[in-house]
Amino acid sequence: MTLYSAHAPAKVNLSLHVGPVQDNGRHALISLLAFTETQVADLLTARPASMSSLAVSGPYAEACGPARDNLVLKAARAMHQAMPDQAPHLSFQLVKNLPAAAGIGGGSADAAAALRLIVQATPDPGAHATARRIAPGLGGDVLACLYSQTGWMRGEGDVFDPHAGLPPLPVLLVNPGLACPTGPVFEAYDRGSVRPLQHPPLAAKPLSVRALIGFLRRRTRNDLAAPAIAQFPGIGHVLNALKTLPAARFVRMSGSGATCFAVFETAEAAHRAAAIYRDTYPDHWCVACLLGTPGKTGADAAPG
Repeated sequence: MTLYSAHAPAKVNLSLHVGPVQDNGRHALISLLAFTETQVADLLTARPASMSSLAVSGPYAEACGPARDNLVLKAARAMHQAMPDQAPHLSFQLVKNLPAAAGIGGGSADAAAALRLIVQATPDPGAHATARRIAPGLGGDVLACLYSQTGWMRGEGDVFDPHAGLPPLPVLLVNPGLACPTGPVFEAYDRGSVRPLQHPPLAAKPLSVRALIGFLRRRTRNDLAAPAIAQFPGIGHVLNALKTLPAARFVRMSGSGATCFAVFETAEAAHRAAAIYRDTYPDHWCVACLLGTPGKTGADAAPG
């Protein structure tokens, strides 16, 4: 029996500029995204079945909640509704390695991986376009995770533009074990001082790691950091701890939190910093990796 497999790498918001709340209750945004290596990812496998199902294992399986509410099955249902005679039913097995409600798009990445597997299993070439069309309706990060490429997320997550020419970025990712739901953070953001939505462009020429760090540090921000820290002060403690690490050039929170990251100029510096951080905070999720575009070809490439 055919076995389909796809990694679901973590999404990291290198920048996140958020506009005012709109009439529909949502926010337009502009965010420069990058993705982790496939070693830092959930893993989704699937086999053909008579009906869609999901089993979850791994260190963060319990945090996923009931399988029936999982975005993997929501993605499968959406594809079946859009292509009732073509999209097959699959029995999914999810190994949940990424923290949940962590600002790194774990659930969205899982949904995107499910879409990729259904596309692989569907003979109709129109499945590629269908997956891209339904992805934004599953969640704000799902379309970007479907591509899993460095690039710009815009609108309400319904526009994604890959950006070539950015170097792999050595980082240390840390999550202190705080679940940081997105809704309350946005509500707190709306109660504060909201800036007009704008974002400086990136240079068209390829950038060095040092130049990219300088651009991020001087010209970008995460608008959700202050409201998230106000509700979850532990995020601020993590950011301060990351700033003290040797050779850390830049630190920021990803998404709506609570995962934070420190950027380094070399992978060796990131791994040395990871060892230091783990010694101090052994109960935190902590990984050193490269951010960029994982799996540029093959199963992890964007459909279509």
